[in-house]
Amino acid sequence: MTTLLPRILRALEQFHAAHPWDHNAHYHRRILRQLPRRFNSALDVGSGSGDLARLLASRAGGVVHGIDVDAAIVARARELTAPTAPVTFTVGDVLNEIPLGLYDVITCVATIHHLPFSDALTRFRQHLAPGGTLVVVGLYRPQSRSDYLIDAVAIPSNVAMAWIKNRGRKSPRPTSMTAPTRPATMNFADIVREARHELPGARLRRRLFWRYTLVWHQR
Repeated sequence: MTTLLPRILRALEQFHAAHPWDHNAHYHRRILRQLPRRFNSALDVGSGSGDLARLLASRAGGVVHGIDVDAAIVARARELTAPTAPVTFTVGDVLNEIPLGLYDVITCVATIHHLPFSDALTRFRQHLAPGGTLVVVGLYRPQSRSDYLIDAVAIPSNVAMAWIKNRGRKSPRPTSMTAPTRPATMNFADIVREARHELPGARLRRRLFWRYTLVWHQR
C-alpha cells in the first residue's frame, strides 16, 4: 500500500486540479463547533480570502483580525468583506506581526506547516486570552500504516465530494484556493509530541482529506 498510494495520490491531485473544491473550508463548520456561541475577539492566522474570519465575526462581540503574508489575497479578503463587518485584515508574518492584544479565539487552517511548528504554537499561546480556545487544522506527512489507511479511505470520499461540489459549476476556481501551498514535512506522531510539549492537554485527531485537528484551551 505504501508504494502504490503515492501514485494514486498523484492521480488524485490531477483529478482535483480539474474538479477543485476547498478542503479547508470543509472544516470551517467543525471549527465553529469547538468554539463558544459568543466570544469577544478572534484572530484567524493565514486568513486567505477571509471566509473563516467572516464566519467568526458572526459570533464575535468585538473585532476579528485576519493575518496573512500574501498581500494579494489580503486585498481580495478586504474586497469580499462588507465595510460594516467587524473584521480587519493585515499583511504580516504571524511570528512577528500579530495585532497586539489577547484573543478569546485563535484559528489557523492549513498554514502552520509553512511555519516553524513549535515557535508558532508558542506564539499562539502567548496571544490567547485566559479561557480562550485555539483550533488548528493542519496537514501532516503520512508515515504510519494507519496514516495510509486513512488516506486510502479519503480517496473515494474526495472524488465523491469533488463530483458533488463541481456539478454544474461554471465559476472559476475558488479564491481561497489560489494561494501557493507546499507539502507538509512533519508526520503526525511528531506533531502530537511537539504540540503536547508546547500545549499540555492539547487534543489532536487525524481527519479525512489529509488533515488533522488540534484543539487547546488556555487556562
